[in-house]
Amino acid sequence: MHPMYEDFAHTDITQKIIGASFEVHKFLGNGFQEIIYQRALAIELSRLRLGYAREIEVDIFYKDVAEPIGTRRADFIVENKVLIELKAISLLEDLHIAQTLNYLKVYKLEVGLLINFGGKSLAIKRLAYCRKP
Repeated sequence: MHPMYEDFAHTDITQKIIGASFEVHKFLGNGFQEIIYQRALAIELSRLRLGYAREIEVDIFYKDVAEPIGTRRADFIVENKVLIELKAISLLEDLHIAQTLNYLKVYKLEVGLLINFGGKSLAIKRLAYCRKP
């Protein structure tokens, strides 16, 4: 698929995810634990008929070593294209952005959404990981 069309697919999916996130935040507000928002967002994604997987574990490798040095779990992978990392904290920090970018790298995805339900207003950061040739 041509890269330009690939971006449209990401845009359509991310717009739906963002709308679903606003719906969750509008209903629940802030102050709940992350798992509550994760479950509510799963319901909204299902209503939108978006395919997703939750808490899929991926191995972390170091250089050419065959054995993994650890594992990590992203909150959602939507339509095998968009990674979602949820937070329920008062303020997003640079380390949360770095975490999401690292997840994009290890999951081999290009687009991710870092969504924070913990503030008075919903905070969403769209992040892109460009693989080096």
